Amino acid sequence: MISREGGEMCYVIVNAEKPEQVVVKPVKPLAPVGLQDKIKLVSIDLKNRPTWYKENVYPPNKVPALEHNNEVKGESLDLIKYIDSHFEGPSLFPDDPAKKQFADELLSYIDSFYKTVTSSFKGEGTEAGIAFDNIETALTKFEDGPFFLGQFSLVDIAYAPFIERFHPFLLDVKKYDITLGRTKLATWIEEMNKNEGYTQTRCDPKELVESYKKRFMVI
Repeated sequence: MISREGGEMCYVIVNAEKPEQVVVKPVKPLAPVGLQDKIKLVSIDLKNRPTWYKENVYPPNKVPALEHNNEVKGESLDLIKYIDSHFEGPSLFPDDPAKKQFADELLSYIDSFYKTVTSSFKGEGTEAGIAFDNIETALTKFEDGPFFLGQFSLVDIAYAPFIERFHPFLLDVKKYDITLGRTKLATWIEEMNKNEGYTQTRCDPKELVESYKKRFMVI
């Protein structure tokens, strides 16, 4: 990666088995600003994490983590904000006060959104429906584009990996189409799939479904 001030390389620690998937959120904002060739991925085995990683790199022992300017940072949301503010290219965070406030609200909702949807996997799915209704409502807030803040932003980057997984999984396991009756969400997915930076890191839907089946013991 290239910082705004210099040309030093930085490193992202990722899962050795699925590096393009685990680092999906911090890498997605890099693609539109052309930084893919400036990032070095360092893979580790999550099932057998090396002691040097926890002891010398990132004590919380989580991935992904980013090393830049002799500092190590973790947590995906923090990483995408850090990359946006410290690296070259146009900012993907809005200057408009109303959009900035709404962006903060949406980013704060991610954990609740994830927990609500995943907790419905073994149930009837009504709670998941409410969560996706909230997403549909959020997408109606601004009319200057098809994305959460109208124009493409960090909010879209943050939500994409989750919706990318939930959509095929719920369709396969629950026969539940999250886009049915939600035209804004359907359009958002279509527009995201036109984003070259996103499609470069998008995962195989079949692999995602199988991974989620194992993870949430649906099989």
